[in-house]
Amino acid sequence: MTTTTSTEPKVPAPRGGSADAADGRERVSAFWSLSRAMLLGMKRDRTATFFILLFPLVFLVFFGSVTKGSSTPHAKVAQVGAVKLFDSMTGEGRTELDKVLTITRTDDEAGTLEKVRKGDFDAMITQGADGKVELRYTAADQVRAGALQGIFNSVVQEANQQATHQAPAYVVDAQQVEDKSLKPIQFLTPGLLGWAVATGAVFGAALTLVNWRKTKVLRRLRLAPISAGTVVSSRILVSLLTAFLQTGVFLVVATSFFGLKLTGNWWLVLPLVACATLAFMSIGLLAGSVARTEEAANGISQVIVLPMSFLSGSFFPMDGAPGWLQTVSKVMPLHYLVNSAQSVLTRGGGVMDALPTMGGLLLFAAVLTGIAWKLFRWEDA
Repeated sequence: MTTTTSTEPKVPAPRGGSADAADGRERVSAFWSLSRAMLLGMKRDRTATFFILLFPLVFLVFFGSVTKGSSTPHAKVAQVGAVKLFDSMTGEGRTELDKVLTITRTDDEAGTLEKVRKGDFDAMITQGADGKVELRYTAADQVRAGALQGIFNSVVQEANQQATHQAPAYVVDAQQVEDKSLKPIQFLTPGLLGWAVATGAVFGAALTLVNWRKTKVLRRLRLAPISAGTVVSSRILVSLLTAFLQTGVFLVVATSFFGLKLTGNWWLVLPLVACATLAFMSIGLLAGSVARTEEAANGISQVIVLPMSFLSGSFFPMDGAPGWLQTVSKVMPLHYLVNSAQSVLTRGGGVMDALPTMGGLLLFAAVLTGIAWKLFRWEDA
């Protein structure tokens, strides 16, 4: 019996590095496949596309159109009989007065006063034989009423100085610190953009999570060789792409049609939006983790997003709000996004105006994501 000794080299066992590389390629492939599926799903869902991308833009177009030609409030004033204070004004003073007041002459004092009450005129002015000038105005529009009182006080003060031939003891030189071409769109765009980003991130994360759990997509993903981190990271990518698309559309529309003027550091809004998207997405993940139905997820998201939008200065400034309400506003992440976005987009703010907000938003996202992770369920109980 002949014994043969094999001289073929032994094949070494596969090294761990090759297995890790293959596993890494599988994870990357799964990540891009999930991201592509989410993007295609959003593209097919026209309702979601409208409410996430187009609905906020409708608000920008509406408010931008309403405020596009806004300036100092122009008031309609009825002059009853002769009013020497106005009749004697000529030259540049009269020209400036006509820019802010439309003066209509009438002789019916009682009828004119009734028209002021009804809102046909903003004010009525009369002058008695003793020279006393009487102003009767409606307070229905308090901004216009305040402007009217300021105009008349200025006219009376100037007339008194001319009558006494005395120069004013004090002169005020008032100038705004911003560009003189500053328009309301400079304040509206950052606020509405913040609201759009918050709405898209919260609703996108919450409704997707609940829908996937309801349709058993999460169950299939759990059985597949895909980690929860891959699922979440693909959702993050889609949310970031959506937020950047919203930002681009907002800035293009606002600059092209409504005269938005961007400052030199406007690009800082991009990392701000990225950090904010993570923060608001964590809210959506938390809502999606506790909600069992899409209706419940929608309701929870509405309860969070709507008050936050109104209390964070997205639609109107909070400067005149009560102190306790301003304190509540400062608890909300949208408040800081809106303020920082206004600073870098329209007020010439720099890195230090955005960096603290970015850090706070990332910390907020980490805390809420940790809570959502603890409450996360692959399937309905």
